[in-house]
Amino acid sequence: MKQILLAVILGTILYSCSPAVFSHMNGNKMDKLELGMSKQQLTAVLGRGYTIAEKRIEEGNLIEVLSYRNYPQEREIYLFVFANNSLQEWYREIVPVYEVREN
Repeated sequence: MKQILLAVILGTILYSCSPAVFSHMNGNKMDKLELGMSKQQLTAVLGRGYTIAEKRIEEGNLIEVLSYRNYPQEREIYLFVFANNSLQEWYREIVPVYEVREN
């Protein structure tokens, strides 16, 4: 009986630590996003773990770009473009890894 209990506890711990559970930009969250959402609606879905990647005025419109890193895939970044607090587009970027070789 102790072995079964130990196996269940260990399985639960391993499952809870899996990248799919911790992935910030999982499919359930991304499916809730819609163009036209406000910044507040987007952060209610994805959380406040963003950085402001860009902010500018373009043709009288306030353009703001929010950047989310997709933990645990640290190289994967999602960028959300707002015009006057309305989500206009989003896209994903992969940060390249550069290898430095010493001569």
